[in-house]
Amino acid sequence: MPAPSRWMRALLAVGPGLVVMLADTDAGSVITAAQSGAQWGYRLLALQFVLIPVLFIVQELTVRLGLGTGRGHGELIAEHFGQLWSRMSVACLIVSCLGALVTELSGLAGIGQMFGVAAWQTVGVAAVAIFVMVLTASYRGVEMVAILLGLGELGFVVVAWAAHPSGAEMITQSMQFPVGNRDFLYLVAANLGTCVMPWTVFYQQSALVDKGLDITHLRAARFDTLGGAIVCQVVTAAVLIAAAVALGGKEVPQGLEDVPAIGTAFAALVGSGFGRVIFAAGLGGGALVATIVVCLTAAWTIGEVSGRAHSLADHPMRAPWFYGAFALLLAAGAGLVASGIDLIGLSIAVGVLNALLLPVVLTGLYILARRALPEGLRLRSGYAALVAVVFVLTGALALVSGVLGAFG
Repeated sequence: MPAPSRWMRALLAVGPGLVVMLADTDAGSVITAAQSGAQWGYRLLALQFVLIPVLFIVQELTVRLGLGTGRGHGELIAEHFGQLWSRMSVACLIVSCLGALVTELSGLAGIGQMFGVAAWQTVGVAAVAIFVMVLTASYRGVEMVAILLGLGELGFVVVAWAAHPSGAEMITQSMQFPVGNRDFLYLVAANLGTCVMPWTVFYQQSALVDKGLDITHLRAARFDTLGGAIVCQVVTAAVLIAAAVALGGKEVPQGLEDVPAIGTAFAALVGSGFGRVIFAAGLGGGALVATIVVCLTAAWTIGEVSGRAHSLADHPMRAPWFYGAFALLLAAGAGLVASGIDLIGLSIAVGVLNALLLPVVLTGLYILARRALPEGLRLRSGYAALVAVVFVLTGALALVSGVLGAFG
């Protein structure tokens, strides 16, 4: 029967877009949004909503590429740009993934510290649990766990609502853009880089292939991606709003030194005990999902460009490179966290690094959407021109704000 068939295809397609967007709202994004609200009030709030269509356009192209070619992003780069560019892209991806992973595990360590648990214990338990889950579960099992964990991020919307922000103040400050201030530009770049990230492009395309989806799932996959993009940026905006209220919205943030300090400030908005649980669920859920996604992205991509592509459906004995790369990146991130690195500074710096890489990522994605897809899916005509304009403006803003903010 046609109707059940359409519904089944739609249900099967739901997941990769939502998971990657829940991972997008990771510990680094939460910390960057909290810093933005604490330091600049609502002045970066409008940017969160402007980025919704940008995020959707980027990820929708990865959906087309994944379903239209049946190949991962790394494979397409190697095929259309050669081995040199594919290796350079993998190197940049690994740096981005490792930076993101350290922020996720540091965020989890900070949550543990809020409840009196040592950082090494929290990180160790999380790393082992994630590896065992990936080692023993199918893609669909991992996806379901990731979605359930990521839903905790909706708690930030509750916190923002409980903060009772001033509507008039939100509107007034949202129209103010102190572009002459280096610190403001640095946070503009960080917000861009924690929204559109290189590993989200690679992950979603590989996830669609690993899940076994094809072109018949295109429409449902697009809705999955759009819904995820909206959830991602609404949660990010909620974090910024809560921080603007809780931390004063002053140019010099008060108490924004580490994860427990942010958690304490947020908890005060909804009651100390309940607020700490909401904050832990929100930050922890996003960090766990992003840890899974980042490690899978690196493992998939390394396999794709080296000719050793593997799936979560493969037994570990048949895919030692895949699971080995996953474990190695996870261990490296845990080791760096144990060194006591500055999480707040690192999270924002990783966002700025992603922003500086953004023009290259967007250019490569655009070229692939013009070259690698079959005629019916290829980026063309007026929409191709629109995407080109969006990518040029986004890449230019990321590059200019990142360079001036970091070195100006």
